[in-house]
Amino acid sequence: MALTFHGNGDPALAHRLLDQVEQAGARISVFVVGTWLVSHPEMAKRILQGGHDLGNHTMHHKPMRLLAAAAAHREVGDCAAVLRRTAGSPGRWFRASGTQKTTALIRSAATAAGYQTCVSYDVDGLDWQDPNAATVQSAVLDNVQPGSIVSLHLGHQVTVDALPKILAGLSAKRLKPVTLSELLG
Repeated sequence: MALTFHGNGDPALAHRLLDQVEQAGARISVFVVGTWLVSHPEMAKRILQGGHDLGNHTMHHKPMRLLAAAAAHREVGDCAAVLRRTAGSPGRWFRASGTQKTTALIRSAATAAGYQTCVSYDVDGLDWQDPNAATVQSAVLDNVQPGSIVSLHLGHQVTVDALPKILAGLSAKRLKPVTLSELLG
């Protein structure tokens, strides 16, 4: 199974979360928002040095389903350019912002920027709503199964708080968090 994270928010929280994941021997995939990486270019290196995947989550995190074609192409292409500058590669994976499901337009924008795969998720950790840690833990552990892709966020304290019990719960279920590259090949 794969733990995936939207890369945005306080870098100190991201560092704490990455440290927790690595201490547990897990690997994750981070879909970065381009503006976050412009403000914190060191995060690309930090994520990659931990053995994690780095992917594109659009430049400004706009609701992709509402964008005209030119704007959608800019959102994906501009973030890919930031990834090239900061990480040396645009990454392999794209996740649309503001929607769990892609459209033909979103897939076209991703393809034009060089992404063959748009990645969604089947488990929403609900951490973006900033509930308590127990809610996030339950949202993940009650719904995860082999092959699941879980959506979480780097920039939320509740995610950092919930992560140790999530990792322990995954281990108890004999599920190992791997990168999308490992899960999807």
